[in-house]
Amino acid sequence: MSTIYKSEAGAREIQQRYQEMLRSWPVPAEHVRIPTREGETFAVVSGPEDAPPVLLLHGSGANATMWQDDIASWARHFRTYALDVIGEPGLSAPSRPPLASDAHARWLDEVLDGLGITNASVVGTSLGGWLALDYATRRPERVTRLTLLCPGGVGRQKVGWLFKALLLRPFGRRGALRSTRAVTGLDSPQTRHALDHVMLTFSHFKPRTERLPVFPDSALHRLTMPVLVTAGARDAMFDSAGTARRMRQCVPHATVNLLPEAGHALLHQTDSVLAFLRE
Repeated sequence: MSTIYKSEAGAREIQQRYQEMLRSWPVPAEHVRIPTREGETFAVVSGPEDAPPVLLLHGSGANATMWQDDIASWARHFRTYALDVIGEPGLSAPSRPPLASDAHARWLDEVLDGLGITNASVVGTSLGGWLALDYATRRPERVTRLTLLCPGGVGRQKVGWLFKALLLRPFGRRGALRSTRAVTGLDSPQTRHALDHVMLTFSHFKPRTERLPVFPDSALHRLTMPVLVTAGARDAMFDSAGTARRMRQCVPHATVNLLPEAGHALLHQTDSVLAFLRE
């Protein structure tokens, strides 16, 4: 566990907060652990057992509770599987195989097989969007619908936010707060709770430093399933205009939404994602 946290005490604090949030999950849920070659994978499963399956992949520095505001709506219509991505601050193994390999696709193969799922709709955000894209380009027959929120791997990955964060580091918590607001776009009173949670996580968690591989056009051309892409025009981490342009060129049947006032953290997408999944 210490491999992805700055200290054991910090790891315990994050895990304790996570357990508290799991207890407030808004709908009935099962906690499932799936053995894989990368170690155990934890999933929060909700919704009717006979409903169509939807796999949820969160972003970096997050876990399954990222979907708490969405799950009550989605679980009325689908069997939702909110995974804790390996190597992130959830209850899955701390394993981080190379992104520039098929390791994560093989991991998701084992997760789906362990859950008894042949194919599913997949929703991914940021790093989870990259993982969803990687899986859909490698295993298109197992992805029935693909929803990507501010995904990595399509538009250029920006680094300017990192230099700004380094410049603000000498200002302590105040500087960290400013840099976190700039990166996430969580800068309103309504998002203060989410901002505080991000601040707590990254005060103890060591995020991945590996750059997300960019998908070539030939890989994007393999996306034959229905695709929804939503990105914020003010995203500090990825070139969202580039993401929109490439998706429209390489996946002409995709629905692409570029939100002019949104940053990297996309909120209030519950209804639009549900409408797409139910089409």
